[in-house]
Amino acid sequence: MKTPAGSMITFSRPDGQQLQGYLAKPQKLEGAPGIVVIQEWWGVNEQIRGVADRLAQAGYLALVPDLYRGKTTVEEEEAHHLMSGLDFGDAATQDVHGAVQYLKQHAAKVAVTGYCMGGALTWLSLCNVPDVAAGVVWYGFPPLDYIDASKIKVPVIGHWASQDEFFPAETVDALEKKLTDANVDFEFHRYLAHHAFANETAVGPGRIAKTQFDPVWSQLAWDRTLTFFGRTMWK
Repeated sequence: MKTPAGSMITFSRPDGQQLQGYLAKPQKLEGAPGIVVIQEWWGVNEQIRGVADRLAQAGYLALVPDLYRGKTTVEEEEAHHLMSGLDFGDAATQDVHGAVQYLKQHAAKVAVTGYCMGGALTWLSLCNVPDVAAGVVWYGFPPLDYIDASKIKVPVIGHWASQDEFFPAETVDALEKKLTDANVDFEFHRYLAHHAFANETAVGPGRIAKTQFDPVWSQLAWDRTLTFFGRTMWK
């Protein structure tokens, strides 16, 4: 097993409250762009810390804000309970915003990326958090009424599963039209896959039946993500 690249830190929200996050550092810190990684509904678990570690290995300073304040779960019912108790507006405008501000102390550019629930929060952050340079969304969105596309002024890419039963393809199409009408700089990629296709733990008993890791599509989406970040974050 790989040695984690990061450790837990404490940082401040714009309102002064403090929270923790998992910070993964690249070998070469000087000049490294920052990326806020937003958790799935499971919490800041080993899998999402691993995403931050992979980004650090690719040269980025990655921070995962702990939106659940230390709670994690492997049970779907408990995950739904934790997510239902989360104030999405507060999480985006305070927790994620604070993480962006923290990274801006160390990096010239900061992007936001998130998976599932974190994908929905990525959209809200792109609409509400200043100083974000780019966004990568992995199979997630809030109710489309919550996305004010006119406020998204930075490039975005989205990775979607065509067989996703949680975030249906027709809503992805509607979101695409909304972004197009607002002249957002975006690109969507669709994969013949199920929800959570990029989560290597989305397989086997104890997990949701409608999710399935796909190593081939996951790697393609990851490569596209790194290409996107390479184009938008290092200028």
